[in-house]
This record gives sequence, C-alpha cells and structure tokens, in this order.
Amino acid sequence: MNWDKLKDLLSGVNQYSTVFGRIWLSVVFIFRVLVYVVAAERVWSDDHSDFDCNTRQPGCANVCFDHFFPISHIRLWALQLILVTCPSFLVIMHVAYREAKQQRLREARGDKYPSMPPGKKRGGLWWTYVFSLIFKAVVDMVFLYVFYHLYTNYNLPRVVKCELPPCPNVVDCFISRPTEKNIFTLFMVVTACLCIVLNLMEASYMIGKRCREC
Repeated sequence: MNWDKLKDLLSGVNQYSTVFGRIWLSVVFIFRVLVYVVAAERVWSDDHSDFDCNTRQPGCANVCFDHFFPISHIRLWALQLILVTCPSFLVIMHVAYREAKQQRLREARGDKYPSMPPGKKRGGLWWTYVFSLIFKAVVDMVFLYVFYHLYTNYNLPRVVKCELPPCPNVVDCFISRPTEKNIFTLFMVVTACLCIVLNLMEASYMIGKRCREC
C-alpha cells in the first residue's frame, strides 16, 4: 500500500476539519501508520515460523498456531487502519461533488454567484462529516473488542498449552518475542482509544455548534 498517497488524500480533509480532526490525522499517521510500516510489520514477521512446540508430530504446530492465532494480528491491525481512514474518502468525494455542482451553477448563471468558501460544512456535507466521525469511532471500538477477545486482555502469553489433534498429548508452544509484541499491542490500544476520544469530541463539538446556531 502507498501510504504517502493515502496521506495526501486525507490531508485534503484538513480544511474542513476542526482542531480535533487535525490532531486525529496526526495521531493516525505518526503513531499508527508509521509505527505499523516501520516497526510492527517486522515484529510480527516471524510469528508463524518461530512458533515452536515441544513435539515433532507433523501438523501439530500448525494446528495449534491456527487455534491460538485465528487471524493474523498485524493483518487485523492493517484492516483496522484501512476501515478507519475510509470515511475520510467519503468526505473527499462529497466535497468534489459539491465543488463540481457549484462550478456548473456558476457557469449557468454567468458567474454571478460566489461559491461557498472552502472549509464551510453546510447541508449534506455536514451530515457526511459527522457520520464519518461516528463511523471511525465505532470501527475502532469494534476492533478493540475483537482484539480483546482474540487475545485475552490484549496479552500474548509466553507459553500456550495445546492438546488438539494431531498432537499426541498436551504440548507446550512458545510464541516468538511475546514481550515486544505485547508492548506494540498496548501502544495500538492506547492510540486507538485516543482516536476514539478525538472523534467523539469533534462530533460533540460540531453537533453542539449546530444546536447553538439553530
């Protein structure tokens, strides 16, 4: 994925964002995307190859790994980042549609009517923007819930016990670099919670401002 192009596209939403939205964008790209690209992918690159079980039974290690890690942690994190940033594209498309509509109106009326100043959220764009904020907060909440249940308490143990066929008995399996992975997992959880708070604060600010205007 070309994260630079993703950043350029999302930066176009900045002129329609409040200070909370600008902070959210900085947190996403500095503390989530960059950490994912620079460090997290390498930390989880050996999760399967270095998952060792104290048995030579063919297939046992694969079955145990699939049981304790049904979804790759790093791929689930990547999916979370993609879904969190998608609503911003919806805002960008709505802005492009509004600008094209205003251009057609100016041409039809001989350019007598000024366009809406950039950064103003009115009508459908306001609803689109508020919906995007709520959607991003809900997505992060859902993924935090999923991570919590897949990896109990967001914690990866050093040793897991497995007794699934074709394992001959209860075997001990050892996870590669569990402490380092736990640190990155905790960092992911904290940044996701921060993004949720920022999204809810921006949505509350916009709704409160609209109520005062009305």
